[in-house]
Amino acid sequence: MSKTTNKFAPEVRERAVRLVLDQEGEHPSRWAAITSIAAMIGCSGHTLLEWVKKAEVNSGKRAGVSTELADRLKALERENRELRQANEILRKASAYFAQAELDRPFKR
Repeated sequence: MSKTTNKFAPEVRERAVRLVLDQEGEHPSRWAAITSIAAMIGCSGHTLLEWVKKAEVNSGKRAGVSTELADRLKALERENRELRQANEILRKASAYFAQAELDRPFKR
């Protein structure tokens, strides 16, 4: 997945999506509405189409993983990765100190 900067503010995205959904009936197709509105705000038609699809998923009109759920999954995966790393560090430290205990001379 590529990391890109968001050139458009969330308000602009929301307004563009609302325009597409509101003006869809005034154009011969959804794509025609998208290209018309994309030209007005200065983004590509494919970008605006992705915004519309994501808005439909988030609202439940289209099947898919919502943004909120995807963010939660990402956070849980990050936490899981950090916990695995911490466990690995603790396991190695435990093994190190156990070995040091065995190397120590016997006390009488």
